[in-house]
Amino acid sequence: MATPRDRTLVVGAGSSGIVTVKTLLEHGLPFDCFEMGSALGGNWRAENDNGRPVAYDSLHIDTSKERMAFSDFPMPEEYPNYPHHTQVLAYFESYADRFDLRPAITFGHRVDRVAPDADGGYRASVTNLADGLSFERHYRAVIVANGHHWSPRIPDLPGAFAGPALHSRSYRRPDAMAGETVLVVGIGNSGADIACDLAPVAGRTLLAARRMARIIPRRLLGRPTDAWVTPLSTSLPLGLQRLAYGVLLRLARGRQTSWGAPPPATRLLGEHPTLSTDLLPHVRAGRVVIKPGVAALEGTEVRFEDGSREPVDRILWATGFRIRFPFFEPGLVETKGNEIALYRRVAHPDHRHLYFLGLVQPLGAIMPLAEIQARWVAGLLTGELDLPDRTTMLRSIDRDRARLRKRYTRSPRHTIQVDFFPYRRELRRELARWAT
Repeated sequence: MATPRDRTLVVGAGSSGIVTVKTLLEHGLPFDCFEMGSALGGNWRAENDNGRPVAYDSLHIDTSKERMAFSDFPMPEEYPNYPHHTQVLAYFESYADRFDLRPAITFGHRVDRVAPDADGGYRASVTNLADGLSFERHYRAVIVANGHHWSPRIPDLPGAFAGPALHSRSYRRPDAMAGETVLVVGIGNSGADIACDLAPVAGRTLLAARRMARIIPRRLLGRPTDAWVTPLSTSLPLGLQRLAYGVLLRLARGRQTSWGAPPPATRLLGEHPTLSTDLLPHVRAGRVVIKPGVAALEGTEVRFEDGSREPVDRILWATGFRIRFPFFEPGLVETKGNEIALYRRVAHPDHRHLYFLGLVQPLGAIMPLAEIQARWVAGLLTGELDLPDRTTMLRSIDRDRARLRKRYTRSPRHTIQVDFFPYRRELRRELARWAT
């Protein structure tokens, strides 16, 4: 019989947490999974009572349903190519029911502290949010699956803004901003979505971009955009990939500047893409005005990097998130500059049996990658797989960082960036050692 010290702690029951639970159950590994909210789904539960909901009313996924689904549970055929967030949540709930995962998750419990134990395991403090009572347990391993889209990152800018301002995490719908001049800061997927949401309602919609993104439509020549990204295409030299996708974009959409938008600031495939079918038409029609980065906040006005000023009623910060793990004792896991050093983006090189699932930003969906990560971690926990020595892991981490910095723009947005198929190949190579 397993003792408490044989158990694994799983933090969170979002999309990465539930596939972890399923995988550990399949391998007969004992564990506790604690979720702060009263239900599963994480970011995809719009009114999540865990205090960290992020889904706005109009949110649709930015990867196709085929690319997002788990390997053994396809999304419903009747779903559109890019399902609404309520459909994504329904899919995760169906997944949990199909594999009977709910009884294995302890809801309404918050992991407050995780610290190394003297025996090489971990000591965790957990609070039952229903009665406020806390307890402590010991674990052999910890799997962190609490997500990375919940702690807002807001830039520190000169001056102060006199009007209301909120992060995109708190945005739900545009109604309250009817007739206002609204500045959306950030041109990632959320910034583009929210600007398009506001354009028909707000008096004026400004979209500030410190670096102009490459705007890519959700469909190219009749197919979901990510359907053009394949295992074969991602095995080609990067220059050939850029050439092929550049021709495809030109045929499907023409030049971005022909829509009245500034040219992209980086080379194709040099940053995480911004997918939007509606943004460029809104820009061409004047319903969304692209502005450069914000230089200063000056009461009811905002000054931009080109020296122009605009009166603004409200600011929406679509400026991303900080990677944080508030339950780790100080100094245990460093996330300076939104970077975290992990072997294969999963295993901590300095702390045995400390794993992070779903802590990637892929050109594609996180969910199928988290599924393979979970299978790899299960192999490590059963002892049928093992990790290389610390020096080898650190060398691999350094190589990954060097490749990342060579390809992508230096930005907190790209510190956990991976390419879907190349990264999947890395993980499958790790799993292949199981069979041998």
